[in-house]
Amino acid sequence: MTTEGPRADRPRRRRSFTAVEKLRLLGEYEQAVAEGDGNGYLRRNGLYSSLMSEWRRARDAGLLEGKKPGQSIGKPSGEQAEIARLRRQLELANRKIARTEAALDIMGKAHALLAEISESADTDTKPTKP
Repeated sequence: MTTEGPRADRPRRRRSFTAVEKLRLLGEYEQAVAEGDGNGYLRRNGLYSSLMSEWRRARDAGLLEGKKPGQSIGKPSGEQAEIARLRRQLELANRKIARTEAALDIMGKAHALLAEISESADTDTKPTKP
């Protein structure tokens, strides 16, 4: 049997993260996801996506804010979970509104451009009477 590998010498202690570390790692993970390298980030840091989901829920519920190292984080209460759900829903609605406003702005510009082209076409090629 070889002595190489992660448990060659003895089992390692389970890692624990402070609230500040969780927020930092979660922020770095979300940035990596935006760049298309979320899974690579998890592999490099030896983390699981389930941890990111758990930490995101805790962050959204406000459980990671203002916690001191070693202080228990716990699970969100029903009220905190509802607040987090509503915040996510509001953020989604705000993004949808912004997308809709951008689309309406583009449609308005396209309409104005088409109207201008139509007017210039009418004045350039007036039919003559023989």
